[in-house]
Amino acid sequence: MRYAHLLSEAHPTLPHTEKENQRLIAIAGGLTEKNGLSPEEAELLEMLLALIQKFEDRHYATKRAAPHKALLEMMRAHNLRPKDLYQVFGSKGTTSEVLRGKRSISKAAAKALAARLNVSTDLFL
Repeated sequence: MRYAHLLSEAHPTLPHTEKENQRLIAIAGGLTEKNGLSPEEAELLEMLLALIQKFEDRHYATKRAAPHKALLEMMRAHNLRPKDLYQVFGSKGTTSEVLRGKRSISKAAAKALAARLNVSTDLFL
């Protein structure tokens, strides 16, 4: 019965506008500031966070960069030149093709790049 009361107060629905999303964020914020949530409040908070996440994934999703573009950006950030990667790719020609997006980055090369640049291999695959 307590859960039904919480639901009727919060009226959690999938937000379709920023205003609706902000309302859910405010309710969730109030719950997170409480010490020792009841099981019903914890369940409501979990539902609110799922609804907020769904809205934000749909409205604020970022596009993933192409692997060669990510590599170019990492090279810029680490002051690397193409010749610094010849050993990773095995040759000047392969390095050039990868950097132009003409050839994909192999799993082995992605692993080597990730280790060298201290990032996830997912960035290059």
